[in-house]
Amino acid sequence: MQEITATELKQRLDNGKDVQLIDVRQPDENAFARIEGAKLIPLGEILTRMGEIDPTRETIIHCKAGGRSAKAIEALKRSGFKGKLENLKGGITAWSNEVDSSVPKY
Repeated sequence: MQEITATELKQRLDNGKDVQLIDVRQPDENAFARIEGAKLIPLGEILTRMGEIDPTRETIIHCKAGGRSAKAIEALKRSGFKGKLENLKGGITAWSNEVDSSVPKY
């Protein structure tokens, strides 16, 4: 499974890359801490809402630490999703540690 670090993601965003960021955490987690521009699709809904993910765009999946996002990527691939998927290594916790310390940790 391809992974991307929070620092690498920030560089891509700063460089204007067309990145689709999907958050697979729960709504209460997303309300507490989020990465600007991320679309919330909780892990339990990822397959039923797969049509909301554009397979022609680079897609980064994230959660709190990287476990649920890895499960989401595996499920999407098993279900025939054809786009490029990358896991945000360390999740939103890594984003808070490496990129934006104003994002609260929990």
